[in-house]
Amino acid sequence: MKKVIVVGGGAAGMMAAATARERGAEVTLLEKNKRLGKKMLITGKGRCNITNAGSIDDIIKNIPGNGRFLYSSLNRFSNRDVIDFFHRLGVETKVERGARVFPQSNRAMDVVEALKNYLEKIGVRTKYETKVEEIHITEGKLAGVIAHGGKTFSGESVVIATGGASYPATGSTGDGYIIAQKAGHRITPLKPSLVPLETLEPWVKELQGLSLKNVKVEATAGEKVLGYEFGEMLFTHFGISGPVILSLSKPIADYFETSGHGTVQVHIDLKPALTIEQLDLRIQRDFQKYSRKYLSNAFFDLLPKSLIPVFVNILPVPKEKFVHQITREERNKIVKLLKNFTLTITKTRPIAEAIVTAGGVCLKEINPKTMESKIVPGLYFAGEVLDIDGFTGGYNLQAAFSTGYTAGFSAAE
Repeated sequence: MKKVIVVGGGAAGMMAAATARERGAEVTLLEKNKRLGKKMLITGKGRCNITNAGSIDDIIKNIPGNGRFLYSSLNRFSNRDVIDFFHRLGVETKVERGARVFPQSNRAMDVVEALKNYLEKIGVRTKYETKVEEIHITEGKLAGVIAHGGKTFSGESVVIATGGASYPATGSTGDGYIIAQKAGHRITPLKPSLVPLETLEPWVKELQGLSLKNVKVEATAGEKVLGYEFGEMLFTHFGISGPVILSLSKPIADYFETSGHGTVQVHIDLKPALTIEQLDLRIQRDFQKYSRKYLSNAFFDLLPKSLIPVFVNILPVPKEKFVHQITREERNKIVKLLKNFTLTITKTRPIAEAIVTAGGVCLKEINPKTMESKIVPGLYFAGEVLDIDGFTGGYNLQAAFSTGYTAGFSAAE
């Protein structure tokens, strides 16, 4: 019976361990935390967006960080296979907006517990609080791994699935990069992906906690459009976050890196469902209703309460004017601001606050059909430790499950 060591008990590691065991290998899963799946528990706002129900081409398109590398592993273990796998484990799923797939219970814990229980059921041996530091090679051949304190775990195949360098409190502290480098692999420079953004405007602090739904957000650098998204965003004490901002953070981070930190602005269309003409008519109706009030009291039907004072302060119209005194030119300025509420981005938040790490083990040194190292036979990589990163929407977990399955399958052969 072949001995397989899996390092890292996240999504990729648990899938690799389960697959290798199903293939008949003797599997030992080494996890440095006291529990498995710690980062999975916070994905999808604690609901665990396990995959996306789109086509494989759609999935690859939404993994801008080397998505095409996943073609073989996605075809070997697709999003449909992920859903079927969890159904077999008793985790029923549902599809939401954007083809995002969640557990029916809305509990990430149910996904993690189902995986953990399955590993126990099929006989995977799990060792907790075990930090692996390097690959063990004797006489030029892979022989297992060496953990902290010098303890050796023997195995003919090793799968490294230690995650990235984001959310270090969950155990993703970049250990896998060090292990890979010691084994002779190159590491593509690390940077945050899916990360909140800091803004120049200090008034964002007044909006902390405000969530805007169904808005369109466009990121620009001068005349260049870096990208746009439609959906939900969140104001924080330092700037902005939320699904659409996280998706835009990648092209913004790439622009900062290549331009030497040029100026980036985000433009929020607060009413994307309305044309300029429709919005003007809507404002006229509201202004008839509030005609005898000050302008600052005329937006209760149009904007969230906490946004109104900030909006009125930015608006180039005297806020002490009565609504019936507002001119057509001033009303046009109101429409313009509603359709183009602009913030200046100064930088991304640090990599520790990113949902996903961009960069990682160089893919030129990995066989995409097996996830095996081209440098060290018997060494495999899976998940975020690889130089792969996608948008929000279940794409990153799908990549973890697919590469984990492929690595576990190949390691057991």
